[in-house]
This record gives sequence, structure tokens and C-alpha cells, in this order.
Amino acid sequence: MEQYIDANGKSLVTAYETGADYIKVKFAGTGHIIEFSYRSAGKTHVDKMKAFAEKGTGLENYIEENIKVR
Repeated sequence: MEQYIDANGKSLVTAYETGADYIKVKFAGTGHIIEFSYRSAGKTHVDKMKAFAEKGTGLENYIEENIKVR
């Protein structure tokens, strides 16, 4: 997994890993890793999450506002 830059210093996201059709996101505190795939979250959402991860900002907010985590 790659370390999430967290440009604003407040994100609960600590690391991520991307593949052709998924992104795995690791969260601080619990250490849980959640995989979002084209199948589970949709291509548009996954591609946007990948872009936020690479940019190092906005990933946690995007997930909170657009993805239902079970």
C-alpha cells in the first residue's frame, strides 16, 4: 500500500492501493482496509477515488459524501 499524503493533515485515510478496477483504502484508528471495486461502488466512483488518492486530498470526504460503507 502507498501512504496517503493527506495534504490537509486531518484525514482518517492513511494508505491506499489501486488496481485496474479497484481501490483499497486503509483507515487510521481501526486499521480497517476497505476495497471499493467497479462492481461494488461503480467505475465512476472508483476512478474518482483513485484521483483523490493520487492527489493526496479529498479522499475521505468523497467516500463520506458519496459511498455507503457497510
